[in-house]
Amino acid sequence: MSEQTTDLRETVRRRYAAAAVKVTEGGTACCRPEPVAADESFGAALYAADERDTLPAEAIAASLGCGNPTAVAELRAGERVLDLGSGGGIDVLLSARRVGPGGKAYGLDMTEEMLALALANAGKAGATNVEFLKGAIEAIPLPAGTIDVVISNCVINLSTDKPTVFAEAFRVLKRGGRIGVSDVVADDALTPDQRAERGDYVGCIAGALSFAEYRQGLEAVGFTDVEISPSHPVADGMHSAIIRAAKPLTTDASQETAESATTYRRLDACCGPAETSADHGRFPTG
Repeated sequence: MSEQTTDLRETVRRRYAAAAVKVTEGGTACCRPEPVAADESFGAALYAADERDTLPAEAIAASLGCGNPTAVAELRAGERVLDLGSGGGIDVLLSARRVGPGGKAYGLDMTEEMLALALANAGKAGATNVEFLKGAIEAIPLPAGTIDVVISNCVINLSTDKPTVFAEAFRVLKRGGRIGVSDVVADDALTPDQRAERGDYVGCIAGALSFAEYRQGLEAVGFTDVEISPSHPVADGMHSAIIRAAKPLTTDASQETAESATTYRRLDACCGPAETSADHGRFPTG
């Protein structure tokens, strides 16, 4: 990993750690925590009022996304859902409600402070079918073919290795699985330098892919039926977009072998030997 990549990741981590601390310290017995999203293009205002009313105030305040992926992923009862970059847990809690007691919602985040906040929010919500995992979205600590739906809310644009994120999402999905993502996407005419002029990396602007780049990245790892639909502007030529794609019901043998090998490399790198983690019931089996 280059020094610049490491610095960018650490900057992102510090930004979201500070946001979690602000929410945690801002709530008192008499007062609701102040939202950390200052721009109306981001945050809890993008969720319906009836959804917000059912969640802990801290989960709402910590929302920094650019959409509502739980609404576009068409979650069904009994499904297993994985939220990449789950933050304070708002999308995990909404997903858990949609998939019901027969399903499960996983949240993955690299920030200790956000994970602690998410666990507290899950307790306040009384959610029993959720699990939060510490790790990077470039090395998902779950085995291949175990997730029905991958969601994410304005986090993939923060990654410095988006092709690996796409490959990892594809790997953990079951055949016929799907993604439903909200993310910032740039007009195809904007160069990376022009995107950076419109906002910084940690603000979800400078690191955004163009529409064409996003589509090519998903298709390169095997996704089909890719749909990218802008929902609202976040800067000049930059949009919050809904991204949908599917993992085919059939994959070739070489792809399956690569996915299986990658599973153990990823688990060893982030979580220790896969069999040890599985023995402790950390990973889904169905």
